Amino acid sequence: MKFMMLMIPAAYQDRKPEPDFKPDQKAMEAMGRFNEEMGKELKIESLNGLHPQAKGARVSFANDKPSVTDGPFIKSKEVLGGYWLLEAPSKEEVVKWAQRCPAEEGDTIEIRQIFEPEDFAP
Repeated sequence: MKFMMLMIPAAYQDRKPEPDFKPDQKAMEAMGRFNEEMGKELKIESLNGLHPQAKGARVSFANDKPSVTDGPFIKSKEVLGGYWLLEAPSKEEVVKWAQRCPAEEGDTIEIRQIFEPEDFAP
């Protein structure tokens, strides 16, 4: 089974970091160690941290017309800071690893299973 683990950092929610924001080096080193250990148990297909929303854009669709808004986005309540794309035997196994993440106070990790072709087989 494949899962997406989504990091929703408190730093992106509370203070809307500047476009040149970079995570703390020690925190990144701790996260690197976590990723290395998790990679020994689960297959990590991809993982990345994301720049703050001030560097992003949103494309919304209404009335059959796309509308582009450059970041930051005022109405955002939960902003993604990074993700892991994993292959694991169960959601419980991914939850176990999420609980070990060196997250900071107030951070949230959301876990979502990915639809695969066999999910749509008759």
